[in-house]
Parts: sequence; structure tokens; C-alpha cells
Amino acid sequence: MPETELINLRNLGKTSVQWLRAIGIHDAAELRRRGPVAAYSAVRARGFRASRTLLFAIAGALQDIHWSKLDPDYKQQLLQQLDEYDRRE
Repeated sequence: MPETELINLRNLGKTSVQWLRAIGIHDAAELRRRGPVAAYSAVRARGFRASRTLLFAIAGALQDIHWSKLDPDYKQQLLQQLDEYDRRE
């Protein structure tokens, strides 16, 4: 599998990858383009019962670090962006 395959990214398992593919994200470049907040919001909008851990998992995947190692300030920023994003939708 090429390195651009979602399943090869840290934090993303089979279910997460299936959800991302269901919303049209098939590789790391597309995930990077959409960003963690938009990708997570699209997964939720599609009806999948993803917790906020998926938001952090996507962000960690894009930085190649485990989601639990994300800076707490960055996690808070993501949650704030998510709140703003949800209010626009």
C-alpha cells in the first residue's frame, strides 16, 4: 500500500478509514486538504457515531503523532474550531 493510504496513518483504524472513505476522503492528501475539523464534521453529518476522539485522531494522524500526545492547547483550539464550524452549518 502506498504511504498515502489512510490505513497507514497513525491513529486511523479500519472503522475510521471506512468512515473517511464514505465521505469522499480516500488518501492522506485529501485528508490534509479538508483538515481535521471539516473531516470530522462530515463524518458526523453522514450519521456515523464518532466521538471527539476521532477529531483528535485525525489531527494526530496529520502530524504523525498519537492523538493523546497532542498539545492540550491545540486540542482546545480544535474544539473551538469545531464549535464555530457547527454554528455555520
